[in-house]
Amino acid sequence: MGLGFTIIPKYLDVILLGCAWTIGITLAAAILSFIGGILFAVIALYAPWLIRQPFRLIEWLFMGTPLLLQLFLIYFGLVQIGIDLPAFVAGIIGLGLHFAVYNSELIQTAILSVDKGQMEAARTLGLSRTEALRKVVVPQAVRAVIPPIGNNMIALLKDSALVSVIGVSELTLSAQRVIGRTYRPFEFYLMAAACYYVINLAMEWLQRKIERRISISR
Repeated sequence: MGLGFTIIPKYLDVILLGCAWTIGITLAAAILSFIGGILFAVIALYAPWLIRQPFRLIEWLFMGTPLLLQLFLIYFGLVQIGIDLPAFVAGIIGLGLHFAVYNSELIQTAILSVDKGQMEAARTLGLSRTEALRKVVVPQAVRAVIPPIGNNMIALLKDSALVSVIGVSELTLSAQRVIGRTYRPFEFYLMAAACYYVINLAMEWLQRKIERRISISR
């Protein structure tokens, strides 16, 4: 049949809509993973044993099982106990929690690397332990781990394609649906790859900009 890229403009709206869904899922999951990573890290380091252990179990489950299985469990499994989540929400939760666990490991290491004198100085100034963590220790730790967390977010973008298996019409599934109509896999998979690459470049640019601002603030 040969290659026919002239067919792409006819279905460009479908591909761009898939891009929009991919960007939305990635942004929402990235925010969840960032906030969740901080929360998990603080709980792992400072919470009482009875609170810390369930979170350790959650971390073990998310680090020790495939992301695809986690998405199936959240979307299909929770229905059995009365929690019926839309596919879009289930995808965000699955991606967000999966990467929150890895962000937590980075943030824990960064928190432990902050000079203990910072905490002592904050307590001397009258801050409670929670306030000292929130205002002094955690901000310093987060600034230190922006580069590796940024790399995790780029990995999150790539893994967002997995939410297609639970029916979210993101970029990969949109391309597959167009291919089902046109029987042109090479053209539309290549188009999807180009879209992922452009989004990836935008994320890398944003990461570098954040890193520069943090370096200036220091």
